[in-house]
Amino acid sequence: MTANPEERLHTRTLGEAGPRVVFVHGLFGQGKNWTTIARGLSGDHRVTLLDLPNHGHSPWTDRVDYLDMARLVADELRSFGEPVTLIGHSMGGKVAMQLALRHPELLRALVVVDISPTEYPVSGGRTDDPDEEASPFGAFIAAMRELDLDSLASREAADAALRSAVPSRMVRSFLLQSLVREGLGSDGGWRWRLNLELLGRDLEELRGFPEPPPGARYDGPVLWIAGANSHYVLPEDRTRMDELYPNTRLVRIKNAGHWVHSEQPEVFLETLKRFLERVEG
Repeated sequence: MTANPEERLHTRTLGEAGPRVVFVHGLFGQGKNWTTIARGLSGDHRVTLLDLPNHGHSPWTDRVDYLDMARLVADELRSFGEPVTLIGHSMGGKVAMQLALRHPELLRALVVVDISPTEYPVSGGRTDDPDEEASPFGAFIAAMRELDLDSLASREAADAALRSAVPSRMVRSFLLQSLVREGLGSDGGWRWRLNLELLGRDLEELRGFPEPPPGARYDGPVLWIAGANSHYVLPEDRTRMDELYPNTRLVRIKNAGHWVHSEQPEVFLETLKRFLERVEG
């Protein structure tokens, strides 16, 4: 999957003692997106933030595939020599779900944030509004790729250029965390840490959820956190969740959408802490 099989995923760990917690970000993200939540846990946990392939500081690959990503994350978990609580948001939640089904021995518990074990449609079909696009990610990729990085004057100019395709200031700020400037003066230049060409090409793959092995299920404790204003976790998803993850508790956080941990960080952290206290007790 990677250009160099010896390359590992980029990781950063906060905290020096305690049970291990590992965060896996969603599409367009990177491990550092979880820094605020990680700091809230690091007093009594060792918290590792992963960059998935084609994101952040991790290597770029030649395809996007959930099972490949799950294998790479599993390799990192094995290096700890002890089970972890694995927390995944959106795309990272699907990676975490696949890993739990295939390598349950690596986990103490699983936390899934605002995603379901299902295939998502290109548009429509997940809301009551037929005109509402279920996933704007394709438009986000197109807008980021259209930015003329050679003539870009500032991050503020990039923000302005993305405004039409990405109306939410919070989401624009999130995307722009992956836009970096390297070098100084005339030698400096902007680049995306995201492999936008590949992510755009394989976006359809990310909408899916690979079929689990026959009879596979994860029997450990599972916390499912959804934004009350999000359409990514619907009532009809519960049957499949319970089939694959029978020990599931579902919590919906008010006044939050898909980026629930960014929109309601204090409530999210408190919900997570209570779950960790129970599974680690």
